[in-house]
Amino acid sequence: MTPEPVAGAPSLKRVEHLRGLALRALPRMVTRSGFFGWCIRRGRSGDRLEGESLRYTAIVLIGLSAQKQDVSGRILGAGGSDACCDRLIDRLPRMNNIGDVALTLWAAVSLRRRNAAAALERLKALSPVERPCPTVELSWVVSALSFHPEFLTDEKLARAAAKRLKGAFHPDSALFSHHAPGTRAGFFREHVSCFADWVYPVQALSLYHEMTRDAEAAQSARASAAKMVSLQGPAGQWWWHYDVRTGRVVEPYPVYAVHQDGMAPMALLDLKDRCGADHTVAMMKGVDWLYEAPECGSRLVDDEAGLIWRKVARYEPNKWVRGMQAAASRMHPALRVPGTGVLFPARRIDWECRPYHLGWLLYAFSDRRVEAWGLGKAE
Repeated sequence: MTPEPVAGAPSLKRVEHLRGLALRALPRMVTRSGFFGWCIRRGRSGDRLEGESLRYTAIVLIGLSAQKQDVSGRILGAGGSDACCDRLIDRLPRMNNIGDVALTLWAAVSLRRRNAAAALERLKALSPVERPCPTVELSWVVSALSFHPEFLTDEKLARAAAKRLKGAFHPDSALFSHHAPGTRAGFFREHVSCFADWVYPVQALSLYHEMTRDAEAAQSARASAAKMVSLQGPAGQWWWHYDVRTGRVVEPYPVYAVHQDGMAPMALLDLKDRCGADHTVAMMKGVDWLYEAPECGSRLVDDEAGLIWRKVARYEPNKWVRGMQAAASRMHPALRVPGTGVLFPARRIDWECRPYHLGWLLYAFSDRRVEAWGLGKAE
């Protein structure tokens, strides 16, 4: 049983609040076809649902599978998560993206669907060990194959995918590259990794270690987590871009809400549960930032709208600062474009909320975990 992380801390009540908000917001994000949309966006006429995403649908299903109570029917209607997952599996023949298929497999395995093998066969057909792909998508492959190995996995594929993923780890910086080994990257960005390139490999290698007791996987995951915690911002911010050569921050903004209450917690808690490294204080500090973001003097948790807004970003045209800092640091690891904080302040809130954010939040703060911390169930 996971112990209470910070006894009596306000952060714990905030976790309970966020979980309840997520479960109330998700029904608004379901499309007519029974999948989840791309986002709810604030416009002049109000907040509206836009688009549809099979990838986001799979992530939400993974999150809902971590809830003990039967909430999926209230969110998705008749059949709940099981029926939605079956609809997703029916779309497999048209999925050509390794990440989408891996997430679909992960969702099917997490729900223990009898037709999960169809997703595994589709994943194998896409050759995830040989094809060029981002490190994030390769991580999803490893996680899907390691999540419930007693139910469904392919040990040979899991070993090969994990070996390739471990090859993306840079021991000197303790970070993972943006692209999996064997994937070509652009000259000015090949040294830059993003926060997601840390989260998903740490989570995947933690799950893989539990399945195989692979010492290298656990060592890389622990080292990378310790490095990222050392780089956390003073108010709990998880910064955006990093230099895999040096382990230094290239560009801190945007700071994404999903990183604070979903992705960082899920990686750190899976690491803690499976590899023993405890970074609960940093994790909870990240959650607190959502309520006390100093950049905008506001909070991204909007009770009136019933949503968590996406990020705090710079006022910049066409991601200018990110591009220039990447180019400058490519020329020399210590070089940065000066004055960006004054010329392009990070005070802009992105008024949208995406369902995958809420899915990862529910996965990280599952019923099992919050009950162990003495919190009530989200309604």
